[in-house]
Amino acid sequence: MFVREEKWGHIPLLHIVEEGLQDKQVPIVIFLHGFTSAKEHNLHYAHNIAKKGFRVLLPDAHLHGVRDESLDEVQQSLRFWEIVLTSIEEVGFLREELMRRKLIGTEKIGLGGTSMGGITTLGCLTVYDWVDVASVMMGAPNFVELSTAQMAQFERGGFKLPITDEEKQGLLDTLSTFDLAIHSSALNNRPVYFWHGKQDTVVPYEPTRKFYEAVKKDYTANPERFVFVSDDTAGHAVSRKGMLQATEWFASYLKG
Repeated sequence: MFVREEKWGHIPLLHIVEEGLQDKQVPIVIFLHGFTSAKEHNLHYAHNIAKKGFRVLLPDAHLHGVRDESLDEVQQSLRFWEIVLTSIEEVGFLREELMRRKLIGTEKIGLGGTSMGGITTLGCLTVYDWVDVASVMMGAPNFVELSTAQMAQFERGGFKLPITDEEKQGLLDTLSTFDLAIHSSALNNRPVYFWHGKQDTVVPYEPTRKFYEAVKKDYTANPERFVFVSDDTAGHAVSRKGMLQATEWFASYLKG
């Protein structure tokens, strides 16, 4: 297995592919880590995906991994949506780099992630029609609702948010552009796999499940392309079974 730490533009990433395929055009998976995590924490996903003959890119998100700026968790939390929006932009940059490096022709691109990475994936599905297949682990599509709840939670805790009401509204207006709950037609019948633990207290289970139930009617002709797996006992941690199912999901839809 070829595993190399690289920097594409300003983005540090791990580049994983089977030996001998480094310079070949094969399907791609970009896999995004969670909040306060880092690229190497998803190597188990990358290894299993790469074994299927795919190229995997694991980028460090803004303010994470080697891009860490020594913020505490509260400081980082206040910049959560800055991180997500930056990652959405950087996923677009990574595709451009793949094309520039001639590592992709007509091959398909998969996108996935855990927690914040799953949230980012759903934002990307809203604005990038070139994402062919997605795996969303503990993600949420409802950016405006989630952000509003986060701000209310901070304020209930007696924390004064360092933004004006106008800036707050500006953020919500921006997030609405990437909110898949508002723009669900953007899915356009693309295959999406969801995994979520019912006991998750970090990214609540119910809003994502509610979104899935509302949208699955759009997949009536191909229900197998839109799947939601619930784990009754899991909290905010993906089971091995869920990880392997996500890997198989990419394998099913990226080949051919």
